[in-house]
Amino acid sequence: MKKFSLYIILAAFVGVTGCKKSLNIQDPNAPTTAIFWKTADDANKGVNAIYSTIHRPGLCRWYFFATMIRADEGWSTSPDNNIQNNFDRFINNDYNYGNYTAIFQDLYVGISRANQVLDNVPAINMDASLKAQYLGEAKFWRGLFLYHLASLWGNVAVPLTTQTTAGLPATMSRDQVWAQAEKDLTDAAAALPLKYTIDADLGRATKGAANALLGMCYLQQRNFQAALQPFQAVIQSGAYHLTTNYQDNFLSTTENNSESVFEYQNALNPNDNHDDDASLTQSPDNLNYGSSIPPFFAPKPIGFTDGEARRWLVTEFEKEKTAAGIRDPRLAVSLLFDSTDVRGPAYTIIYGQTFASRYGTAPKADVWFRKLLNDQNGTATGDSFHSPNNYRFIRYADVLLMYAECLNETNATTQAYQYVDMVRQRAGLLSLSTAKPGMSHDQFLAQLKHERITELTGEGHRWNDLARWGDLSSALASIDAGFQNFVKGKHELLPIPQYDLDTDPNLKQNPGY
Repeated sequence: MKKFSLYIILAAFVGVTGCKKSLNIQDPNAPTTAIFWKTADDANKGVNAIYSTIHRPGLCRWYFFATMIRADEGWSTSPDNNIQNNFDRFINNDYNYGNYTAIFQDLYVGISRANQVLDNVPAINMDASLKAQYLGEAKFWRGLFLYHLASLWGNVAVPLTTQTTAGLPATMSRDQVWAQAEKDLTDAAAALPLKYTIDADLGRATKGAANALLGMCYLQQRNFQAALQPFQAVIQSGAYHLTTNYQDNFLSTTENNSESVFEYQNALNPNDNHDDDASLTQSPDNLNYGSSIPPFFAPKPIGFTDGEARRWLVTEFEKEKTAAGIRDPRLAVSLLFDSTDVRGPAYTIIYGQTFASRYGTAPKADVWFRKLLNDQNGTATGDSFHSPNNYRFIRYADVLLMYAECLNETNATTQAYQYVDMVRQRAGLLSLSTAKPGMSHDQFLAQLKHERITELTGEGHRWNDLARWGDLSSALASIDAGFQNFVKGKHELLPIPQYDLDTDPNLKQNPGY
């Protein structure tokens, strides 16, 4: 059961995409700032509205295409050629392509909602500590939205107050976007509690979440020295521990566990009691509940297979056996793949059936991402546009690996071993200290790249990993054919939507577009 209720209030995105003549009459029933931002309950609803932004299609669906299918771990077999071109083949012919402009717009919806809280809640007469928490949550979310904008678009506008059509903001450099995100997250970490004492607050942003995301911002800038402190704060807090069972991080029955630093709280639409697609169009407002990614990533006939995993991932998992001499157990949790694979026995049941019973015994090259699906949650007949399975955006295992990377980059490779070993030992692998002692900086980084694939495949972090390591190039075409079109100096970033450039003359297009 999801503990944290989400509300949607007066949080419209301020933007102009067209112009029509209309009567300028104020709806007397519409909420306004003059009547809304008055009480602590108003403040709470305003903050909760920020959280609800993650259920908009750009963030609960297309974000994963931008971070996984564009990366070398994924590709598209969609019948929609636009999905293949824009998210897989680096062919961006339409700068208003709706599926990535949806991400862009939704991030600004979130910033707008955060700004409304930051502009209006300070004047509300309410408990001071609760007010500080709410403002900290708004700062956390604005920092998170800026993190995604900096990662995917780089050079964008950063409105810091509630926007109107007057005074349209100008493009800021990517470094300035990162700097604002880091400022917001530093403020959030100072204001937010380590944990919440009220069960209904489960899922709200915490001090650990703010520190982890702050470290991630520094890490993407390759400011490894600065990233050490916030990652260390998360580790030394004692608030997080790896789960014994790796799969618990991807089940709807084991959400908000000890490994969860921050996860998106998804809830099943109360108007829909079915898993099949037929019910989805009948449910009012169904995109305000949960994630809609499963049908797009699920294998046929369960889903559309608009996004698949690359086959090389299976090989990467099989480079090393566990201490007991068996296949890495994370493979079966991470991917669905051919049960007749010559590299090992069947570990995959696909929505209640064996691979062979669904597709026959002939070898099949397809591989699918599993972690964001619902087959391992007991779904056997279909998958949902409003999945109740939470998305674990930041896991403690990820923090440990990122901290190890920072240590390696700051001449402390020996100290980094222990944090990688914690992740490996949970998977049943030998410790690095035993298997590969005395590695150099470059050897350790190469090992970390392997560790991040086997631990984090299909979780939406691969694009940023490749960007940070400087590995985005056409050379990746050897494992992902889409990269044969990759142009260095251009495709690291998505194009700024033409709609926005036409609306705001202060904005600038990204290089190469």
